[in-house]
Amino acid sequence: MSATHRGVRLILGDQVNPSHSWFATVDPSITYVMMEVRSETDYVLHHAQKVLAIFAAMRRFAERLRAQGHAVRYIRIGDADNKHTLRENIAMVMQECGAASWEHMQPDEWRVDQHLGPTPYTTEHFLSERDDVALLFKGKKRWLMETFYRQMRVRYNVLMDADQQPVGGSWNFDEENRRPWKGTPPEPVDPRPHHDCSALWEEICAAGVATMGNAHADNLRWPLDAEEAQSVLTAFLDNALPHFGTYQDAISRKARRLFHALISFSLNVKMLNPLDVVRQAEQRYHDGTAPIAAVEGFIRQILGWREYVRGIYWSQMPDYVERNALDNHRDLPQWFWSGNTKMQCVKDAVDASLDTAYAHHIQRLMITGNIALLLGCSPQRVHEWYLGVYIDAFEWVEVPNTIGMSQHADNGLMATKPYVSSAAYVHRMSDACGTCAYKHKERLGDDACPFNALYWNFYLRHEDTLRKNPRVGMAYRHIDGMSADERLAITERAAWLIDHADEL
Repeated sequence: MSATHRGVRLILGDQVNPSHSWFATVDPSITYVMMEVRSETDYVLHHAQKVLAIFAAMRRFAERLRAQGHAVRYIRIGDADNKHTLRENIAMVMQECGAASWEHMQPDEWRVDQHLGPTPYTTEHFLSERDDVALLFKGKKRWLMETFYRQMRVRYNVLMDADQQPVGGSWNFDEENRRPWKGTPPEPVDPRPHHDCSALWEEICAAGVATMGNAHADNLRWPLDAEEAQSVLTAFLDNALPHFGTYQDAISRKARRLFHALISFSLNVKMLNPLDVVRQAEQRYHDGTAPIAAVEGFIRQILGWREYVRGIYWSQMPDYVERNALDNHRDLPQWFWSGNTKMQCVKDAVDASLDTAYAHHIQRLMITGNIALLLGCSPQRVHEWYLGVYIDAFEWVEVPNTIGMSQHADNGLMATKPYVSSAAYVHRMSDACGTCAYKHKERLGDDACPFNALYWNFYLRHEDTLRKNPRVGMAYRHIDGMSADERLAITERAAWLIDHADEL
């Protein structure tokens, strides 16, 4: 490589944004470096499709930059000179190029941010600054997303009328978005592309990278560039968005995707711009092709929730990931890794996760997260599983969702109540109970759904902490109506279930 190259710029695997200002002008004095390194593949056990998709997207992005005239040094996972850490590889490339300096964009993860150090360059992706959430809630005990979301709606003038009031007369239409799916309207055709990444998978395996889940390397279904991601988004807006709101919390054995967009991976590696996605969805409401409840519910996930959890993450790290307010320490049952459980709803969610590197938010929160919390599993073990198994899981978004929302390990900073439920919720929102080995209406006995005894035991176990919470008052009113013998039977059954969790 020519000695005229005097600067090196690092591009991380979740920074494949072709619209970044770095790439607007070809500068022959800059070499862009991208690398596949074991320090990133090995810090947690990742899903095979996650490693495949990130590496494939990185390679495609490198080719894009080269085609535009940029100089790119790309280090593959199996290259003999790969040092397998970011800084060591940067030093190697600087020596090759005769570079006097190197630059990088702001990493999204605290671990990488600490490793690389401060930088003036942002990813030009997010709609809020790292500290916006902390500044908004300074001095407050609970940091409610709804407050932040409304501020963002006003700031970006999204779904607002001329008087700066929310269109449709409400900020939030969540109450309209909780219907189970009975089979109609039909699930749209999967719009995602097909990729044969068999050769790349052979490289990953030859390098000794350990993964979990099914690779499906000969038919990888995830977008690998901005154009493919936009195609998936357009198909969602055309065919699924009108029904997204109504059925966004539904779970079905007959339809894994239902009406979800499946763009979270594309967003999190920055193939898509979040504000552009929001504007496209907003336009569908103005065009009359999608109802306000669907459009608002979708936009809230991006403009509200996604930016909010990032703010939570940066305000609370590095100790946030170690929080354990409910003092849970058990390992995950073996079926988190195999799907071998008789609980049909859990099996379906785990099977989908291992097979596709994806499960929608209710499966994560109210099925796998719910059962892990009821069993008293360590929030750190839950965090490691979620971070590894899901293709869209990067620490900045996954940690608050797991530690805060799912496992209530942050003592209610994010969520005003623990997200636990009995089998009644699962039966209402899914069709899994009809084929389950357990009976969803039974609380006690060998055939009773484990969710039931575990649910009531959860509130009995944490009574000192939770009884004063007004949002769970109904649970304690029900408990107050139980006899002492019934409470004892519940705790004994729950203790057996917890001790025999691998067998459920």
